[in-house]
Amino acid sequence: MTTFDLSEYLASRRAAIDRALDRYIGAQPGHNHTVWRAMRYGLFPGGKRIRPILTLAASELFGGKQEDLLPFACAIEMIHAYSLIHDDLPALDDDDLRRGAPAAHKVFGEGMALLAGDGLLTEAFCLLSAAEVRKALAPDLLSELIHEIGCAVGVAGLVGGQAADLEAEEREVDLAAVEFVHVRKTGALIHASVRVGARVAGAKGAELRQISRYGEYLGLAFQIADDVMDHQGEELESRAESGRKERRKATYPSIVGVAQAKERLAELLQEAVNQLTCFGSGAEPLRAIATQVVGRALSEELSSKIEEKHP
Repeated sequence: MTTFDLSEYLASRRAAIDRALDRYIGAQPGHNHTVWRAMRYGLFPGGKRIRPILTLAASELFGGKQEDLLPFACAIEMIHAYSLIHDDLPALDDDDLRRGAPAAHKVFGEGMALLAGDGLLTEAFCLLSAAEVRKALAPDLLSELIHEIGCAVGVAGLVGGQAADLEAEEREVDLAAVEFVHVRKTGALIHASVRVGARVAGAKGAELRQISRYGEYLGLAFQIADDVMDHQGEELESRAESGRKERRKATYPSIVGVAQAKERLAELLQEAVNQLTCFGSGAEPLRAIATQVVGRALSEELSSKIEEKHP
């Protein structure tokens, strides 16, 4: 029995996603050159590409083909990049740096950065409705998937979560309000990333419900993990590089404390990996991604307990 190599898996999927993104957002003669450069600046170099990799991994679990999923994976990453460009703007989080480099609005100006984000969001849906995607999927399924992604990033999802987050700044909020923000601002797109990959590959019924719950638990856990790490100061150096200003934000640890936040995080991680039990070894990439992404904020003791239950 071979040991699953998560590092190799992530590297290979990320490389495939980067190549596809470069094709989709490559040189575009006739377009405004500056806004196109700003769009590419927001995409490259990207982060870990967790959302599109989740799309590929969920599809692989049900026998999906990578070439059929790359348009969806790339569209999701374009949407994520748009959200980060806008999130960094002075009107929102007012961050000067992103991943250690100047934020898009510091390089191209606020107006052009705003348009670059708008461009990435719009081009994502252009990609999803392109001829090559329409040929590969049944019309009804494609329409449902586009609708699901749109809802995940609209007022009921990412945009609504961002709005609630903005309104919560410098205010006294309760745990329900924090979860409301997390589930929408961060969780909705992660949840959709998993579901879209599974649905393109043909997942239905109980299996789709199972994998959807995995995405739901992981989406909330993803943001709580960031909250915990921010609060503990474990990423002081990288936070200084990113320029984020999190102290005015309502977070899980600020409401219930670090210890209880970690307990909740461990519960969510356990619930997420529990949803994968019925899929056996085929779900190892999804299980390993959840454990790595969420487990980074947990103590070694809590992480090891989860690994013991799901080796």
